[in-house]
Amino acid sequence: MLKPQDMVILLKLALEPVRPWSYNQLAYELRMSASEVHKGVGRLDHARLFNKQTKRPHRRACEEFLVHGVKYAFAPDIGPVTRGVPTGFAAPVLSHPLSPESAEMEAYVWPHPEGLVRGTALTPLFPAAVEAARHDDALYAALALLDAMRIGRARERSLAEKMLLETLRRAAE
Repeated sequence: MLKPQDMVILLKLALEPVRPWSYNQLAYELRMSASEVHKGVGRLDHARLFNKQTKRPHRRACEEFLVHGVKYAFAPDIGPVTRGVPTGFAAPVLSHPLSPESAEMEAYVWPHPEGLVRGTALTPLFPAAVEAARHDDALYAALALLDAMRIGRARERSLAEKMLLETLRRAAE
């Protein structure tokens, strides 16, 4: 059974497909333990989203699951208004393409003590993902797009899907 942190691992590996990696290095970058990463990769392999021999995600299966499965497997957990890191359509990756309508939308944030934006709390897929995303712009953008697909209306979901697929395909080139 896949866990939410597995999606963070999958995105990180899909965004950097040609870079060699180790469990320790990935664990450090994702703010997880090496054993968590190792177990996550095993679950991804079992779900046929990852190939352990090539140490790479199965691109088409990955895209299909991220677009069609994540919003059902990992339903969003919405909380009260708080301060945090913007996500979904409030994140920089989506706030510009949706303007001016985005100004009218409610901002969603991952709760974080150093966050600069006030908005409705959206529990991140994995708590450590917020710290990892703060140090990795590509991962931050991908996780924010994934959140937009989980919480957005049809227009936002469609735009986020398109942008996430373009990002993953560019990374695979």
